[in-house]
Amino acid sequence: MTRLDRYLISEFAQAVMATLAVLLIVCVGGALTDVLGDIARGQLPAGLLLAQLGLVLLNWLPVILPLALLLGLMLAVGRLYRDAEMPVIASVGVGPRRLLKPLMLVVLPLIAVVAACSLWLGPWAERLSRELINEANRNMIVAGLEPGRFTELPNGGGVAFVGEMSGEGTRFDRVFVYRQSDDRITVVSSNQGALKAGEDGQRYLVLENGFEVEGPREGGQDYRLLRYASNEVRMPAGKEKFDLDDPEALPTSALIGDERPPAVAQLHRRIAPPLLALAFALMAIPLARSMPRQARYGRMLMGFLGYLIGVNLMLMGTGWLEDDKIPGMLGLWWLVLPLLGVGVWLYLGDGRMRPSKGRANGAGRAA
Repeated sequence: MTRLDRYLISEFAQAVMATLAVLLIVCVGGALTDVLGDIARGQLPAGLLLAQLGLVLLNWLPVILPLALLLGLMLAVGRLYRDAEMPVIASVGVGPRRLLKPLMLVVLPLIAVVAACSLWLGPWAERLSRELINEANRNMIVAGLEPGRFTELPNGGGVAFVGEMSGEGTRFDRVFVYRQSDDRITVVSSNQGALKAGEDGQRYLVLENGFEVEGPREGGQDYRLLRYASNEVRMPAGKEKFDLDDPEALPTSALIGDERPPAVAQLHRRIAPPLLALAFALMAIPLARSMPRQARYGRMLMGFLGYLIGVNLMLMGTGWLEDDKIPGMLGLWWLVLPLLGVGVWLYLGDGRMRPSKGRANGAGRAA
């Protein structure tokens, strides 16, 4: 490997990694907002915050990495043009085709990561995420229940409050539960409570030495007060998010041969990201071409808009496949193959000299 190749590989890799770090920081904020929203709504236990955040980011990598490749390569090549290094490299006979080797040494490993995340790690992360949520909902009275604060029960089942909780989350002190039906409200309070799993698979909160008040929801005097030694309160089931037959959570090998439109759509949705990443990487070199003092951010905006259009078309095409609006045999090839063709055409045509009109006319007169 020549010194020039090592230099270009270093420049490309550093720019791509820096861009990826910035994009990951931005995406962590978005993912954290979504996860905290699920915790606040009682759909996710607070203890699963970091695990869910990591799994969500792993599922987003097939979308983030192609953008990091595109913008990082454009930044690196744009700096070479801005500092007049690229004209010097071209003057010694190194053209765009000669840059293909260092470019592919950076791009191909990242495309392999995109393919691994899209085809294997992403579905595994989605499946594990749903299993963790379902397991937490089966073992806890409500996801996100914390001592000293009111928490909404799943599926609009009411509001619960506990003053203290044991370490394993099965025994409680100073319990308050508010529930409502179509025309009645029920308030149950107790000094002590424990979580119990019934034979029917439902969860029950066993309360001791407390009171239960039942009355009309819209007003009136039909109230009943009950003092009890033991009372079992049936808790609403948490929202199930995991379905064994959901194509989003199935491994890629299980989607091959599945003729259901959602399964076909999901299979093509997983194949597309690595091919799109290759197309964007090839487009980055010609899109970054600029004069030494020319502004480079306009071209980066053009590349970013091209990425947005490509990703949105991929998502729209996935929806069309799920709704059976386009044939499964067509898949997303109508998007991926033209983009690859455009990327190869732009790359091979980058830096090609075109004869001027004066030269052409002079050559004609000489003939």
